[in-house]
Amino acid sequence: MKKSLLLTLLLLFSLTLQAQKDTVNIAQNPIQKKALTADAAGQITIYPVPVRENFFNVKCEKDVVSIKVTNIIGQEIFKERYSNPQTITKVDLEDPTRGMYLVTIIFSDGAKVVKKIMIEPAE
Repeated sequence: MKKSLLLTLLLLFSLTLQAQKDTVNIAQNPIQKKALTADAAGQITIYPVPVRENFFNVKCEKDVVSIKVTNIIGQEIFKERYSNPQTITKVDLEDPTRGMYLVTIIFSDGAKVVKKIMIEPAE
């Protein structure tokens, strides 16, 4: 009885070690994801910064098909889709409050870039 119990424990222990070894091998080879680099997105300029009026401009080397502006908690305050892709776009906001906002820019090739802007009240 003791021998069979000992043999069973030894077998379970060796199987457990083998499973752990396989798990480590999987973790050592994660899938690599490609990140969008600044070169892939092209040069993007948002001005004026900080935004003090109710508008700002977006200038890109690539054609822009869509721009969306959201506040930091995700509420959408501006969204525009352009039928004719543009490289310079004026974004007019309706009475924005002071704070940080995210500008999501989608290009004609499907690439998407998110930039942060700061909006301050006009002096």
